[in-house]
Amino acid sequence: MRKLILSIALTFSMLQIMAQQPTKTQEKQAQERILQIKQHGEQYLWGEAIGKNLNTADRDALADLIGQISTSVESNFTLIKNENPDDYAETFQSVIKTYSKATLNNTERIIIGKEPKITVFRFIKRTEINKIFAARENKIKGFVESAVRAEQKLQIADALRYFYWAQTLLRSHPNGAMLTINDDTGEQHILATWIPEQINNIFSRIRVKRGEVKPDGEFQQVELYFTYNNTPVANFDFTYWDGQDWSNITSAKDGRGVAELPAIANSNKIDIKGEYAFTGEATIDAELKDVTESLDIVPYKSSYLQLSVSAKEAKQNQKDIQRTQTETAAKTESFFNYVKNDTDYKNAVTDVEKAIAKRNYNDARPHFDDEGWEMFSKLVSYGHAKIYGTPNYRFAQTGDGIICRSMPLIFSFPNSKRTFVEDVVFEFNADGLIHSLSFGLSQTALQDITNKQQWSESSRLTLIRFLENYKTAYALKRLDYINSIFANDALIIVGHVLEKQTAKDAVNIEPDKQIVRYTRQTKEQYIKNLGICFRSNEFINLRFADNEIRKSGSGEIYGIQIKQDYFSTNYGDTGYLFLMVDLNDKDKPIIHVRAWQPEKDPEFGLIDLSSFTF
Repeated sequence: MRKLILSIALTFSMLQIMAQQPTKTQEKQAQERILQIKQHGEQYLWGEAIGKNLNTADRDALADLIGQISTSVESNFTLIKNENPDDYAETFQSVIKTYSKATLNNTERIIIGKEPKITVFRFIKRTEINKIFAARENKIKGFVESAVRAEQKLQIADALRYFYWAQTLLRSHPNGAMLTINDDTGEQHILATWIPEQINNIFSRIRVKRGEVKPDGEFQQVELYFTYNNTPVANFDFTYWDGQDWSNITSAKDGRGVAELPAIANSNKIDIKGEYAFTGEATIDAELKDVTESLDIVPYKSSYLQLSVSAKEAKQNQKDIQRTQTETAAKTESFFNYVKNDTDYKNAVTDVEKAIAKRNYNDARPHFDDEGWEMFSKLVSYGHAKIYGTPNYRFAQTGDGIICRSMPLIFSFPNSKRTFVEDVVFEFNADGLIHSLSFGLSQTALQDITNKQQWSESSRLTLIRFLENYKTAYALKRLDYINSIFANDALIIVGHVLEKQTAKDAVNIEPDKQIVRYTRQTKEQYIKNLGICFRSNEFINLRFADNEIRKSGSGEIYGIQIKQDYFSTNYGDTGYLFLMVDLNDKDKPIIHVRAWQPEKDPEFGLIDLSSFTF
């Protein structure tokens, strides 16, 4: 693949009058400009403040300006007023301040004087006020679109999260009561009523069954099985009542979840609450975080689910769950070359399962080579790992080795209120030893890849293994592996978009794609920063909420577009990850481009394979 070359530019949007110390003439002109703006109050809104330094004066000027803006738009905030008329004034002021952080830094500014006495004058045309709220409207509709796509893929946790986050931002928009969206049929809906209807409809279609119950010391593991329209959910987040309190948020994957109850609790009757607000994860977006902290959570009675079954029904449910799991796995069975004589491999994985259950990890050492054992050691130290449910192992031939899918594990962390569920995939080498392991993709994601019959079987299998290894490498903090899969001259971008490129024989951004600010990192910088991140976090977990894969017309080059949620001990974000991966050597995938955008750009959308020419 030809070398990737891109020029880098950094654009600035803030207008700052006074690039150097002003002369008396310039200061006089600035004062005259301020006076002129004040004399045209019908055209402008402004804020003014004096401070000992620029930051203080600018902050106070913005606060003054936001006060003027709030007066002009207050009557439009009917959603908040109708929700809580008694506390409206206080809530409104909290909400309106979120705009000063999110959008008002780009208003025009005039500076007079120098420290320790600086005057800052911020102003905006009244005709520009609506533009302040346009970015938030775009984010609202972006969340709704993500929710609709997630629901279609049975990613119910993501659908509920994005719908509720859209509703939260909608409540903070002055025209929130009037904003609309068109569905796939072209029918128009008022978001203020349509979003709550969608959330209630989702909860009304969720069913939960009880599966196997396993003793676990003073506790018992109760397997739960969640369906949506009678189909296993791809994901669903929930809490349950353990007799004293609501549990940490627990994730169900491919329909399977687990509740850990006291041994004396009645496992046939469990109160369950579906998670929809995701307030802990709202920190991934600064604007959303500010609004979430300003508003009370909207209660949804429909989020409360109750599991109530008789002993006889519970036994039948277990049979139904096993049958459904078999049927779900069968959707990809025609792709994977499952082996019939799997006794030795099954015995090895069963020994690993017993070692995890007893926490005698060294008992499993004979089944690993050195690299596999290192990964396994990191795995069992990643959270308080437990096996849940009854594994349904399947063994598939891949070249000289065997892949085992999959061991269900649940991970919890002392400093987190979230519990993760993952399916661990083991890869055996030609000597029958476990060489590596990874967190498996969901059934939906697997089917997205295996159904691409126009691609070769080896390419599809390599894509699956690459994505699973990529996701796992961040969780297990495998810095050496991540370093090995990035090309030395990889283009690593964090931000919005790239500049047009005119250099000959370069990878070019299409000429109609607009420049937006971003940050470029070298591979060395990226790996160094990632190492610091790994050392400062107890855990890291990546969740792929949505993924689309395209193949270029030039060899085995693939563009992978992922809606990624990133969770860690002290940080979280959500955004769109693009990877350009070279799979010409199936054993050594190489990433040539990694680009991350916090949101879709309103002008060009997302960086993807079409952004580059070869």
